[in-house]
Amino acid sequence: MAAPDVTADALRPLVFSIALRMVGSAGEAEDLVQEAYLRLHREGEVRAPKAFLTTVVTRLAIDHLRSARVRRETYTGDWLPEPVVSAPGTDEQVERDETISIAFLVLLERLEPVERAVYVLHELLGYAHDEIGPVVGKSAANCRQILRRAKQHVDAGRPRFEPSRERREALLARFLAAVRGGDVDALVGMLADDAVHVADGGGKVRATVVPILGGDKVARLWAAFGRRPEAEDYELVPADVNGQPGVVAVTRAGEIAVVLTVDIAGDRIQHVWAVLNPDKLGRVAAALGAEPGGSAPVDG
Repeated sequence: MAAPDVTADALRPLVFSIALRMVGSAGEAEDLVQEAYLRLHREGEVRAPKAFLTTVVTRLAIDHLRSARVRRETYTGDWLPEPVVSAPGTDEQVERDETISIAFLVLLERLEPVERAVYVLHELLGYAHDEIGPVVGKSAANCRQILRRAKQHVDAGRPRFEPSRERREALLARFLAAVRGGDVDALVGMLADDAVHVADGGGKVRATVVPILGGDKVARLWAAFGRRPEAEDYELVPADVNGQPGVVAVTRAGEIAVVLTVDIAGDRIQHVWAVLNPDKLGRVAAALGAEPGGSAPVDG
């Protein structure tokens, strides 16, 4: 007999948490969770549903990542995770956790699939090495070695100090005001010298197809957009983007054009992340009661 539904339901947030941090896409994570639960119920009697679901969803995610890397070789432009968005103060508030931020999920892309699994399970979700070993088909000692390598990759890309939410909100608000005013000098003043702008249009909409490197270049890109007449056509809606302060640009027709968030190092913006691919905006549109767009305000 399958594990009781109440037990399975209680485990669903944990299983989704694993899947989301593994694949970086809420839609794809939900598909993996659904498959894991189908396998649980097909299995019949399962004495340890937590271990079963953890193993299944992690292995599904590892396979997914391996095939995704092949698919992304033909992806047009930069790839970013699908944003998870909610309006601040709503019942569907996004979990405010740095480990689901766009910046952190991009950082996890540096890891090989098994490295990512070991890191996610141990460092982010507190699994012991002897629990992780059977999941990834490695010994506990081997998992420790894998984790050591994974932590080196992740720690090398993480800022030493995480700014407060209030600081993130204030800096994002200043950034948007400077964009609206086309103020290059103000933007340069709040961007790190080595700031990076990354946009994901997926070849579906107008967007930069390579990262824009350097605070001065990023400032000029966004100031140029702010000075265009069509910039007035977009309403900027504050939102939680993967648990961090962000903004959603909505057209006069009510279509989602772009989801924007920033990554901060020290007291300056280090990364500007812009997701424009309409294939990744469907869930955003549903969360905000809008439509996924077909045009974008940031081009190359």
